Amino acid sequence: MLFAHDTECGLIATAALVNTDGPDGEGLPDVAALDGFFVTHGWTGRHEHTEAELRSVRELRPRLRRIWDADADGIVAIVNELLRESHALPQLIRHDGEPYHLHAVPRDAPLATRMAVEAAMALADLVRLGELGRLRICAHQDCDNVLVDLSKNRSRRFCEAGCGNRAAVNAYRARKAATRS
Repeated sequence: MLFAHDTECGLIATAALVNTDGPDGEGLPDVAALDGFFVTHGWTGRHEHTEAELRSVRELRPRLRRIWDADADGIVAIVNELLRESHALPQLIRHDGEPYHLHAVPRDAPLATRMAVEAAMALADLVRLGELGRLRICAHQDCDNVLVDLSKNRSRRFCEAGCGNRAAVNAYRARKAATRS
């Protein structure tokens, strides 16, 4: 593990949330999809299962997406804005069998607020450690999904949408075509 467990989880969930708003359609089309996202990414605490909550989570995505397009100062501005708006007060807590980790808003805060703060706290760790280079855009020519490279050798180039496999198949086919020519 390169970063604290909660940092890695926050980074992965942030990239996944950003990628639910893409050219392939709405990744959070309804409350049931948000429920699935909540479970998949291990969120705990308040979850209202409402259209209003779904709208507030969707509204967060473009703000988080800007992080992948910003320089270090821009990322810091976004992180500070998210923390300030949420009245974040970091505290060490332990729950649900997890070791101590940081929470900066109460567990009964709205889900979109908790998502924003978790993203901001994880990104703050990347800033402090000088690891912003781990935030990337998928290298596949037809994809603009975001990713967080958590590999030890900083070699991840493709998102979770199968782009790495598509690139490998395309390269294989190009090699085969070149040998036939």
